Amino acid sequence: MYIALVAAMCMVLYGYDASVFNAAQSSDNWLEWFDLDSKADANLIGLVNTAYTIGAIVAGWFFGGPIADYFGRRVGMGIGCILTIAATFMQAFAPWHNLGCFIGGRVLIGIGQGMALTAGPIYIGEVSPPQIRGQIMTFWQMFYSVGSFIAYWIAYACNANKEKLGHWDWRMVVIFQILVPLLIVVLLPFQPESPRWWIKRHGNVEEAKKTLRKIRETEEDVDFEVMAIREAIEFENEAVSGSYLALFKDPSVRKRLYLAFVLNVGQQLSGQGTLNSYSSAIYKTVWTSTETINLINALNATCGILFTLNAVWTADRFGRRWLFIVGAIGMGLCMLAVPIVGTTTPDVIGPNGTATKAQPVGIAIVFLLFLFIFFYKPSWGATTWIWTSEVFSMNVRAQAVGMCSQMQNVANTIFQQFFPIFLANSGLKCLFFFMATNFLLAVFVWFCVPETMKVPLEEIDALFGGQNHVEKGGKMLNTADVHQANEENGSSNA
Repeated sequence: MYIALVAAMCMVLYGYDASVFNAAQSSDNWLEWFDLDSKADANLIGLVNTAYTIGAIVAGWFFGGPIADYFGRRVGMGIGCILTIAATFMQAFAPWHNLGCFIGGRVLIGIGQGMALTAGPIYIGEVSPPQIRGQIMTFWQMFYSVGSFIAYWIAYACNANKEKLGHWDWRMVVIFQILVPLLIVVLLPFQPESPRWWIKRHGNVEEAKKTLRKIRETEEDVDFEVMAIREAIEFENEAVSGSYLALFKDPSVRKRLYLAFVLNVGQQLSGQGTLNSYSSAIYKTVWTSTETINLINALNATCGILFTLNAVWTADRFGRRWLFIVGAIGMGLCMLAVPIVGTTTPDVIGPNGTATKAQPVGIAIVFLLFLFIFFYKPSWGATTWIWTSEVFSMNVRAQAVGMCSQMQNVANTIFQQFFPIFLANSGLKCLFFFMATNFLLAVFVWFCVPETMKVPLEEIDALFGGQNHVEKGGKMLNTADVHQANEENGSSNA
């Protein structure tokens, strides 16, 4: 459990960064430092946000998988964290009016996180027992909420003291981003490497056993798992393809790739990706106080940690499909209720002539958006990562997870180019789009997505019309089917 939590801390990088720019761009000092006007330079500010996603997409599609496969899962996470640390200094200490340096830091931090977010979930999936894999992967999403929690509370404290801090009000928010990656870099050398990587990359069964002895209860469990890994990898190398070509040659792998693309795009189009980037802009249609908005964002991140923990007891009890469907329906209903409340209640004209909502209406809207997070975090938040990290066979897992996870950024980048205009022209009515998307996602999962709960990684292919890699590999190695042997042992012990 401990080694999985260290890997899961990589998600703090993503959660923190997703929130840090949202907080920084609301600082007048940040705008002054880079000579920006929030209205006149809206497109340029959007480019700063997009720069991160470009780096993350490039790393996830082209670098993250090969590095995690060739050098190991730990190295992939480590390089990602080191790049994040370097990029943090580029952003925090960018020269006066030098936005290019800040944007360069955003690109570099995207590359680093694209690599860490490829290796991290793979590592967790490969070291976790199948019976509790869903529970452990839940902490991956929870640490996203931890990152948001840290960023928003630091932003709230800095905003409350901005007169004293001056330009350090935004720098403090940015520079605290080095803490978690620095901790991960210190801890990674003490982490065992993935047993599946040892066998796939080096054929080193003894090192794989050393790792498994640290994280499994009995020697029998170790031997059983090593044999299953060897048989699956043998089949993949001989009968399918030991390279990434299997992503396109194997029909069952292609099917998984397309399903995972839809799920990861759907995660962002559910409305959560937009709330991360534009929650402050949405709340400004209800509240006028920046301090109030920062407090709401901080409380939202705090509740996100608690809401994600619901997946710990549901993911391996009710299954992935149940979480997807219930979550999508719940989110859709919330996105139906928010614009109805917003459009059927009267506006209140403030002292500066700005139209906002009465405080009871504002509280109702905030409650509904918090309820949206309640449904999102354990379902499309946590479960999308669980499902994506566990459905691919060893020969393509790193590359496929990197590509699929970065579809979140592809979708978010494209949609965020339109959402500010969408929000400006239609107000809260734009949330009806997310309502429709969530209901469609529930239908998609019901008809297209199979259940993967508690299925061993080496046997997952059979769910998608592929062959059981363990059985086929066992025949190639001239060994008895490991599962059949295990069942016979269990019967004789009984």
